[in-house]
Amino acid sequence: MFNPGYALFTSTEDGCTFQPNLNSYINPEHLNYFRFVGKVIGKAVADGFLLDAHFTRSLYKHMLGANPTHQDMEAIDPDYYKNLKMILEHNLEDIGLELTFSTDDHSFGRSSTFDLLPDGRNVQVTEDNKEQYVSLVCKHRMTTSIKSQINAFMEGFHELIKPELICIFTAKELELLISGLPDIDVYDLKKNTLYQGWRATDKQIEWFWNVMVSLTRSQKAAFLQFVTGSSKVPLNGFADLQGMRGTQKFSIHKAGGSAGALMSAHTCFNSLDLPVYETENQLQEKLLYAINEGAEGFAFA
Repeated sequence: MFNPGYALFTSTEDGCTFQPNLNSYINPEHLNYFRFVGKVIGKAVADGFLLDAHFTRSLYKHMLGANPTHQDMEAIDPDYYKNLKMILEHNLEDIGLELTFSTDDHSFGRSSTFDLLPDGRNVQVTEDNKEQYVSLVCKHRMTTSIKSQINAFMEGFHELIKPELICIFTAKELELLISGLPDIDVYDLKKNTLYQGWRATDKQIEWFWNVMVSLTRSQKAAFLQFVTGSSKVPLNGFADLQGMRGTQKFSIHKAGGSAGALMSAHTCFNSLDLPVYETENQLQEKLLYAINEGAEGFAFA
């Protein structure tokens, strides 16, 4: 399925998750292949077989009939996400950007302009409508530009798995349903962790690893999804954990703010921002809340 020679899927920056390839049309039979892949995934789910296949969070949401959000762009293209975040957090004039409601698609050396709104190339992006621009450009990248591929994939998948059978799941749960719960070696993760602002001997770090060891298998999987964007464990252990620029080990950064602040994650860097908690119980409470309720990453505004 993921053989580049078939041009069906393209990997994200970390090389671990996949989404339909915008240029899959180079293969004349690409939509038939996508239907077949959908059937394979559906057959595996129906029969209870696990696949070593990890897709982007946005594709899982499409499988559930849900709409991807702009946070899902971070795992697909971290640099692009960073640019969009800058647009929302800064005044357009201050960063010298003049944008219109259009985007350029590049395919085999050729470039074409796609209007995000009717005649969008002539509609200016302003401070008042820039949130709409970010939403539309993310929708184009994750949905509109690969709509035919997604629809073909879903046709095959729904032949064996009806939408009402999986609508109870979240995107994270669907990934675990297809790929299974990973075997996470906490001691291997600890051995391959970097610290910024913390020392391995700090009591909060000791509490953190105590809590990690105490987690159930499903909670450990949720934590891995929270900090990396996927439940996939590297074949050779966490020493080979991939990030947006190749191998990028898990890191824990010291976060400021109040003692009651939530920890946050940056999936493209495999990093966790850990505030200074006062007790181990408080750290455990905040960790569980983060992986269960705060797994959408950090928002733009």
